[in-house]
Amino acid sequence: MYDLKKARLAANTVRMLSAEAVQKAKSGHPGMPLGCADYAMTLWYKYMRHNPKNPAWIGRDRFVLSAGHGSMLEYSLLHLFEYGLSMDELKNFRQWESKTPGHPEFGHTAGVDITTGPLGTGFASAVGMAVAKRHFAAKTGLDKAGLADNKIYVISGDGCMMEGVASEAASLAGHLKLDELVVFYDDNSITIEGQTSLAFSENVAARFTAYGWRVITLADANDPALCDAALAEAQNTDGRPTLIIGKTQIGFGAPNKQGKSSAHGEPLGVEEVEALRRNLGMPEGEFQVLPEVTEFLHSRVEELVAEAAAWDKKFQAFLDADQSRAKQIDAYLNRTVPADIKEQLLAAAPVDKPVASRASSGVVLQKAAELVPALFGGAADLAPSTKTDIKGGGDFTPENPAGRNLHFGVREFAMGCAGNGMALYGTAIPYTSTFFVFSDFMKPAIRLASLMKLHEIYVFTHDSFYVGEDGPTHEPIEQIAMLRTIPGLTVIRPAEAHEVAQAWAVALEADGPVALLLTRQDLRPYDAETAKKVDVSKGAYVIDEDEDFDIILVATGSEVNLALDSAKLLREKGVGVRVVSMPSQELFRKQEIDYQEEVLPSWCMCCVSIEAGTTFGWERFIGRDGLAIGLDHFGASAPYKVLAEKFGFTPEGVLDRIGDHFVCADEDDDCGCGCGCEEGDCGCGCGCEK
Repeated sequence: MYDLKKARLAANTVRMLSAEAVQKAKSGHPGMPLGCADYAMTLWYKYMRHNPKNPAWIGRDRFVLSAGHGSMLEYSLLHLFEYGLSMDELKNFRQWESKTPGHPEFGHTAGVDITTGPLGTGFASAVGMAVAKRHFAAKTGLDKAGLADNKIYVISGDGCMMEGVASEAASLAGHLKLDELVVFYDDNSITIEGQTSLAFSENVAARFTAYGWRVITLADANDPALCDAALAEAQNTDGRPTLIIGKTQIGFGAPNKQGKSSAHGEPLGVEEVEALRRNLGMPEGEFQVLPEVTEFLHSRVEELVAEAAAWDKKFQAFLDADQSRAKQIDAYLNRTVPADIKEQLLAAAPVDKPVASRASSGVVLQKAAELVPALFGGAADLAPSTKTDIKGGGDFTPENPAGRNLHFGVREFAMGCAGNGMALYGTAIPYTSTFFVFSDFMKPAIRLASLMKLHEIYVFTHDSFYVGEDGPTHEPIEQIAMLRTIPGLTVIRPAEAHEVAQAWAVALEADGPVALLLTRQDLRPYDAETAKKVDVSKGAYVIDEDEDFDIILVATGSEVNLALDSAKLLREKGVGVRVVSMPSQELFRKQEIDYQEEVLPSWCMCCVSIEAGTTFGWERFIGRDGLAIGLDHFGASAPYKVLAEKFGFTPEGVLDRIGDHFVCADEDDDCGCGCGCEEGDCGCGCGCEK
């Protein structure tokens, strides 16, 4: 039986701990924890299935604090429910190396299922969690065994309701009938600037009803009995995700701050914290937990642990009954990738004729899907163009959750966040896909994936101005530099089919997010001898060279063939050349310094990078005196071969740029470096001292 009196006392303890931690830190957001404490306590105590002794328990419900600024709500709950988050950690809220950072961080604090803070992204990621849960259950038969009835619980706020990404994700969730999703909307009518009526007057209930959601109205979410009734109703699924609109008072219990915007993002103040304590009838002294609260929650923790053990026993019996199914489930839970994945993908790659890297990727994807059951994803309405459908995999629909092709619709931001949720659920290696230029729409989601070190794959096609006739709006220029600035993200731009196969192998074995950048136009494959040199895992490698080279051409993606063709013209002029393919700057920079020096020796002052994108960042590889050939302006609308000529992306154009850059004052001499000198130090930066 849910003791409402003790539940209110426990909720008030959450309020005091939250307010005191924010006050001690002199920073934070006390208003939301005070307003949502009754709902959150009811959820965690009575309805949410979790195991404080095993926070990563696979059978648990997931909890997403989409309104992540209210992090002290979650930290207080984790402390009270015995997740090992000490009182000292609450006292160190927002301090250096504490387990209680300003916003919840996945992998940093036990019991935190997702990193949140950017509003709306937690909501959208929860949709991905629900998708992954449903797919995993359908593929393994757990749904028919009664072992897949866990839910995804979300606490969101007015900011989440306003952010467009939540609208995108809510529309998708309603379409997919994800009824394991239960979202609480903390409807307190307050934002930083004041009343929400300043900028927000829509009928949220009507909007979500139109999306295909069930809407439950909770007239007073500061009443534990009403919270209990609303959550009880939410358990009765009817094929629709559920939105509980809970009317709360921000800063509930603080007599001079309740219902005011000043309660949102600043400490209440020492006097107001004491007024809160008196108003709630809580004991004197900071950071106190009454024995009756400890006993009340400890007894529930023991029940939760026992319930988890009972589930585990049933789950183990399910595994023992069918060893092949147990092996299948293990492949999902461990996201198993075969040890010989590179060799198998290389054997599947189409290397007999020129093909676009998006097309060779599509072929390799089929083999990857066969070898890696956990690989699961789709595109933002572009699968025919990005070549990301798994043939024979079926579409993921409400009627067929076992389908492996997920149609995200034209919702790039929501797709990126949903991919994060799919990875976080723990049973999928998700891939998401769109045209490279639209990675701009996904940037916040990619950043969060990198912050959380999530294993997911981005397939970005139409990767340069070679898109052609679609013009500058669809021709990515600066996007490649943008991705490379994100810490922890590996960017791979393969040159042809052999590199594509290896790029997929690297992505599948990665320990963080990987972006594959692929072409629309056909690329000439390496011959058999050249293909033996390919090693994408090193990030860069020598693909062609003269024994005595004077200049290095470093290229990525479609420009590697251009570099090879340019090298032929240079050799005709008596210049020794080394050509380096650099599919991934990030992977190259992870190599030992000796290897980096071997590939790009510092003594060679004539170093040229060639890439159909911004030249930003290339100086770290080619040096101050090197030449970066790229595009530091937007593209244009024309057939791609015309653009290549106009922009200088032809062998002749490359040689012209080299000749203009590495120019020597003494044009009568010829040292063989291409600068035009023979004797002495010409001062052109070539390093020649003959």
